[in-house]
Amino acid sequence: MDLGLEGKVAWVLGASGGLGRATARSLADEGALVAVSARRTELLDEFVTEVSESGGRALAVPLDVSDEAAVKEAHGRVVQGLGPIDILVANAGGPPPGGFAQTDDDKLTQAFALTTASAWNLTKAVTPDMKERGSGCIVFLTSTSTKEVIPTLLLSNMMRAAVVGLAKTLSKELGPDGIRVLCVAPGSIDTDRLRSLDQNAADSSDKSVDEVRRANASRIPLRRYGEPKEFGDVVTFLASERGSYVSGITVAVDGGTLNGILS
Repeated sequence: MDLGLEGKVAWVLGASGGLGRATARSLADEGALVAVSARRTELLDEFVTEVSESGGRALAVPLDVSDEAAVKEAHGRVVQGLGPIDILVANAGGPPPGGFAQTDDDKLTQAFALTTASAWNLTKAVTPDMKERGSGCIVFLTSTSTKEVIPTLLLSNMMRAAVVGLAKTLSKELGPDGIRVLCVAPGSIDTDRLRSLDQNAADSSDKSVDEVRRANASRIPLRRYGEPKEFGDVVTFLASERGSYVSGITVAVDGGTLNGILS
């Protein structure tokens, strides 16, 4: 199936590893011109080399998404290097785990800047060009915690839910301009972030990390963690011309774990 992504410009945030990198790779494999941003410059350069060696084109634009001024500057570099952005994949590392008693005002402020404000600032950067051209797609990577809260992830529950509210509102406001806005929510995808959370769970219990992972996998209908590529391929399809009538929703990629009926 031709996804219609050849020559499209995609900007993927949090692309040094995990879900962001897998999504960027999937988009590049479908012929998109991909700008990748994160704080770890050397990993971005590795990605650009990989894509170039396979005949694609990518651009590394180092960025701390919690810095509003840096977001504006990075956006300019992407447009100058690849052209106007057709697809934005807004992604950032998750806030630290912990409950209400473990969360102080500084952590709250940092989590807002990393997760919620970054989504806002990135959207502000890309929408003028998208409106002018009458097309575009904005995908926010969130979490299944926006459907069922995770007790140990208070900040993620709060900040990612706000991003879903932003996305739903934007889908109504920007739809007449030909811009689609949606969220993709990973469940248990086997990334460094998930492995870190599993290790934390093991450290606070009398179980080994392998026991924690087996127990978690047993609660997933497919009985396994997902692979980053499986997630990235879903995002790529939704952002493509083949997903052109999908907007305003959150798509869960979770192996069937969520119990809710409504999207």
